[in-house]
Amino acid sequence: MGHQVVIFDFSVIRGLWETRVKKNKERQRKEKERLEQSALEKIKEEWNLILECRKKGIPQSKYLKNGFVDINDKNLDTCGKTPQLKKSPALSDGVNKEQNKFIFQLSGEQWTELPDSLKEQIYLKEWHVYNTLIQSIPAYIALFQDLRVLELSKNQINHIPAEIGCLKNLKVLNVSFNNLKSVPPELGDCESLEKLDLSGNMEITELPFEIKSHSLQFLASLE
Repeated sequence: MGHQVVIFDFSVIRGLWETRVKKNKERQRKEKERLEQSALEKIKEEWNLILECRKKGIPQSKYLKNGFVDINDKNLDTCGKTPQLKKSPALSDGVNKEQNKFIFQLSGEQWTELPDSLKEQIYLKEWHVYNTLIQSIPAYIALFQDLRVLELSKNQINHIPAEIGCLKNLKVLNVSFNNLKSVPPELGDCESLEKLDLSGNMEITELPFEIKSHSLQFLASLE
């Protein structure tokens, strides 16, 4: 009885392999498109546009439509180069630009978290974040040693990190109308703190001793 020889058709195997490779590349392409269209990518794109407009001195009315960023506006370069009809004195313009460099502003319910680029701006002296869906203050806030004002009213913040105690120059902390249940005792380490507003956080019933003994000029009612 003779031996049986099995003959493989390598063209069939190669065809199956090429089909799998093609399908895998197609899945990767679709995943890339999905990420590009996701809300997070859109938020980053909007934030980068805002930063670019601010650098060029373009007013908010040029890139905000009904409170939302218009990323489809193709005339931003033209708007940025268009001279304004009314100009303040050169000295006043210089002072305002210098002051605005140290102030961070953010508002709108499209924001669920702070932009990643914020952690690179540790020279800021003021944060003004309001009417957003942001739920937490990042621990990297400890890096902002020059921070004087922290206005975070009317958000969804439910936690203040202990790292806030590192802000030795903080004078104003407004976290009114959020979802806070407690305040960290480390807040008492903010030796320059003069104003603390906790109003509208209905679940806060008491304050740590470290804060009660603090010589605050203004303490908002918890009722």
